[in-house]
Amino acid sequence: MIVFINDILIYSKDEKEHEEHLKAILELLKKEELYAKFSKCKFWIPKVQFLGHVINSQGIHVDPTKIDSVKDWASPKSPTK
Repeated sequence: MIVFINDILIYSKDEKEHEEHLKAILELLKKEELYAKFSKCKFWIPKVQFLGHVINSQGIHVDPTKIDSVKDWASPKSPTK
């Protein structure tokens, strides 16, 4: 699980584990009287881009588009540039 400001991202290796994680987090939110706006929730999505990373069943990875943009930077012409 990743929490960033008012975003909660729950990710898991498989559907069974995800169901357990989702249930535990929703129960905790209810217990603490915290609420999620259902219209902003997305459930059971296989891949998500979040804060410059891609999260899927294989784990968390840097977004490939971010890597490509760094690879395309021009090389400095001198040590001070």
